[in-house]
Amino acid sequence: MYNSFWGWYLKCQSDTQTLAVIPAVHSKGNKRTCSIQVITDHDAWTVMFTADSFRRTRRNIFIGENRFGEKGIRLAIHTPRLTVGGSLHFGPLYSLKYDIMGPFALVPFMECRHSVRSMRHSVRGNVCVNGQKFSFQNAWGYWEGDRGRSFPKEYIWTQCCFPEGALMLSVADIPMAGIRFNGIIGVVLWQGKEYRIATYLGAKVIGIQSKMVRVAQGGLELCVRLLEASERALKAPAKGDMIRTIHESASCRVFYQLRKKGCTLFAFETDRASCEFEYFA
Repeated sequence: MYNSFWGWYLKCQSDTQTLAVIPAVHSKGNKRTCSIQVITDHDAWTVMFTADSFRRTRRNIFIGENRFGEKGIRLAIHTPRLTVGGSLHFGPLYSLKYDIMGPFALVPFMECRHSVRSMRHSVRGNVCVNGQKFSFQNAWGYWEGDRGRSFPKEYIWTQCCFPEGALMLSVADIPMAGIRFNGIIGVVLWQGKEYRIATYLGAKVIGIQSKMVRVAQGGLELCVRLLEASERALKAPAKGDMIRTIHESASCRVFYQLRKKGCTLFAFETDRASCEFEYFA
């Protein structure tokens, strides 16, 4: 056993409520543990489990009584601080045309590998979190994953579903072969088209601050500006151990703009975005 982690991020969101769940397995030396993090618009919790609480089948993973898979999730958490119960059903998943990591998926010993299981899918069902009911009927979901040793030292991540599409963008400090560079992976679904923006396709960072990032690739240019955060503390892996604290806004106010060859495809402000701005320059 070595220092490693593996986890899924499943977000469900309606016009008024957000619920994200992160089941994960992490190993530090000979010690292996599991965790489930629960994030809402206004709070976040981390619940630890023993290694034998985890099991996996072809279609689902289980941590204790909790189930996560392509058909949906079932939550049953009972601790002194957190009680969660309910089930959510997912509609057909929207998979990408190919791996979000592109050729980097074949590079060995990467610090962190990202995956996108579904850019957008329907969600319906009910979950109760510490007495608060989360009801999803005409709602949308997003599903991604990470595995490796550690989260990047610095990174910016954002995700949003909107009426005519969805997007995800990550800009991260990547160590590789003794050098470091800003790696970009991103996808925009817009009016039935998939726009891939990535380092392996020539994408470059043309502007980056604590609350703004702008990337360009050929004639495409995507701008993300965080307008108002609602950060909650989450646990993240550092050499397989869940000892790092990061801050996520599960639903916050963000401005997005996508331009192609100088023409604006969309520009809008939303309070339904998710963001992590762990960038310190």
